[in-house]
Amino acid sequence: MSDSYDVVVVGGGPAGYPAAIRAAQLGMKTACIDAWLNRDNTPAFGGTCLNAGCIPSKALLESTELWHRAHHEFAAHGLKVGDIKLDLAQMLKRKDTVSRALTSGIKTLFGSNKVTGLFGTGKLLGNGQVEVTAHDGKKQTLTARHIIIATGSEPVNLKVAPFDGERIVDSWGALEFPEVPRRLGVIGAGVIGVELGSVWSRLGARTVLLEALPNFLPMVDAQVAKEALRQLTKQGLDIRLGAKVTGAKAGKGGVTVEFEQDGKTQKEEFDKLIVAVGRKPYTKGLGCDAAGVALDERGFVKVDAHYKTGAAGIYAVGDVIGGAMLAHKGIEEGVALAEQLAGHHTQVNYNAVPSVVYTAPEIAWVGKSEEQAKADGHTVKTGVSSFMASGRAKAMEQAVGLIKIISDAKTDRVLGVQMVGPYVSELAAEAVLALEYAATTEDIVLTMHAHPTLSETFHDAAQLVDGRAIHSVNKPKRA
Repeated sequence: MSDSYDVVVVGGGPAGYPAAIRAAQLGMKTACIDAWLNRDNTPAFGGTCLNAGCIPSKALLESTELWHRAHHEFAAHGLKVGDIKLDLAQMLKRKDTVSRALTSGIKTLFGSNKVTGLFGTGKLLGNGQVEVTAHDGKKQTLTARHIIIATGSEPVNLKVAPFDGERIVDSWGALEFPEVPRRLGVIGAGVIGVELGSVWSRLGARTVLLEALPNFLPMVDAQVAKEALRQLTKQGLDIRLGAKVTGAKAGKGGVTVEFEQDGKTQKEEFDKLIVAVGRKPYTKGLGCDAAGVALDERGFVKVDAHYKTGAAGIYAVGDVIGGAMLAHKGIEEGVALAEQLAGHHTQVNYNAVPSVVYTAPEIAWVGKSEEQAKADGHTVKTGVSSFMASGRAKAMEQAVGLIKIISDAKTDRVLGVQMVGPYVSELAAEAVLALEYAATTEDIVLTMHAHPTLSETFHDAAQLVDGRAIHSVNKPKRA
């Protein structure tokens, strides 16, 4: 059986399904193939993000933050709630319900946009052909003028701490614990490690994060990272920097982890161990060699500035091509590629990609840190405003953290915005807009912000760049 399409997308995650929808909207006959199976063997579009990553983890973060606030903040609001009991099974059920609602929504979007959705694995055959093997083993061959690889990524499996699915788990397994571990270990204190560590720490797990690097969140501005580390440590996370794991052995009673720190070999015992040391591109069984699609030394698909591979008619977007491995970056690439295939001149601004850690307080950044700006040769000026001065943050009982704006001292152009504080994931959009439109700090100062809002702290930081803030006594800094 052979079916002909204008576009066939292999992968239905955040890069793949938007590419398919946009291509169909632009008049191209489109099919999207996805191999995802949930633990109950039900197929679903949405990839790791919707099924086992972004969405379920944020659902648990929200639930556990409410648990934490009920125990530590409600009394300050005059709310006496008595003995609160944890129903972990219901919490996990809600997490799954949120994910399923969104993944089923993709099927609805495919239907309304006339995208053919196929469950199964896709294999490149060359000559514009893709073989689809359904989960029941049935095969069909699709032909297409354009083939888009959007197969995403998978967790890195450490040789010294291999996954066993029970005691030593990946980020997906960490969302499925049937009970709260008494002792939880996390290898990696990056975005995923900190978020997952926060989930279980809030519920009572004694949580230790072992990070091999000497600095916490080195991609973040040092001042912001220091404040984030201080706040997370106050909440009970035991974050150990410069701790290189050398081995992990699972047994009936738990997991024994050995690591080196400060020149000494140390050992810890955990009930569960989460390995969160990053992700790698997923191209298993894709048939890249046969189709002439080249991979780099780390396994990423090689593409040019327009997402073209070395094989005629084959493109790639999302995690599988590297760069920031973020869902929203993949979405933008998928949409941009679909529009390029339709003859539009569309591109992604990689200098304005926001990143967020959904802890409480949240951590977010866009553009350059102060350290990066200086390394790139800029003379910088900065403004730092604390949420302690925010009336809205105080009213929310969440007046912690800060916003830092880094600007070029000569042109006043905003180079980056770094934040730690309440709901800064939402404030990041204003920072992205500033970078997208090459705004100066003066532009932000002249933009009225509603009072009282958290966004006023962003406004204050812009004012502080030139020492003109009304609600802060901090001095502008130039270097």
